[in-house]
Amino acid sequence: MTNSPDKPAVDQPTMGTVQTTGTRRVLTAFLNSPFAGMSPWILMALLTGPGRFEEAAASAFVLSLILVVGGHRRGSRIKLLEVFDVAYFGSMAALALFASAGVIEWLEKWGGEMTNIALVAFALGSILVRQPFTLQYARESTDEEVWDSPLFLRINYVITWAWVAGFGVAAVSGAVGDLVLDDSNNFWTGWIIQIGGTVFAIAFTEFYPDFATYRAAVREGWDTDEKPQSMLHLFDWVPIFVLAIGIAGLLTDELSTVTGIVVIVVGAVGIGAFRQLTSSFDARLAQAAPRASKTA
Repeated sequence: MTNSPDKPAVDQPTMGTVQTTGTRRVLTAFLNSPFAGMSPWILMALLTGPGRFEEAAASAFVLSLILVVGGHRRGSRIKLLEVFDVAYFGSMAALALFASAGVIEWLEKWGGEMTNIALVAFALGSILVRQPFTLQYARESTDEEVWDSPLFLRINYVITWAWVAGFGVAAVSGAVGDLVLDDSNNFWTGWIIQIGGTVFAIAFTEFYPDFATYRAAVREGWDTDEKPQSMLHLFDWVPIFVLAIGIAGLLTDELSTVTGIVVIVVGAVGIGAFRQLTSSFDARLAQAAPRASKTA
């Protein structure tokens, strides 16, 4: 995540002082992003099922520990989300070891909803204490001189609210599956909608810093080499997601053959169409950018 300072020259800060390449660079970028803190929750969701709660909780706990140790050894500060991961999944793993069969059965049904609510509470709580959890990740990829700038802080508050929204969508969707449909593993409420909320939050995290920085530069009359991007970039994952829904629906027999093929075609065609539409809007913004700068 890159956020820029409130100063006339708006340049994107660089990652630390250690030059990394290849796999090392990818790993560093992963550990310095909120997605790293989310990965134990994703693993828990993928593994949880009838008779598998203990294995799912233990695996998520081990991954949480690996992320904390791995990040610390690479010079990263320990994040609030990482601490929350270890505490939550450690508790779940311990509960799985000593709980009765009845409790385990209850957790297998409601465990997914518990994790969604826990994430909403964590993200919202970080905002209420004025330490949005994305702030710690953003500081790993920005120069220290910008950490207290109003723009940097505002960007991270907005991004954290996006995660609250994503987690909230997952929580509501899971509740509908559990309470209304009585099916915690429903294809739509248990998987597609929840994954969609998370993917939106990830996309927003990648999109918003540059978008907000450019708008601030134009508004304040700063010099910037950044190119304007349309809001469509925030949704360029949607056609790919639709394509994935079609494939997953066919593989799991949740969609009929005809419906699955139609969804796949819509997603495949949408990828190219959306790309052209986005390029067109970007070109229009680029033409208007000089006029916007003069009036800023």
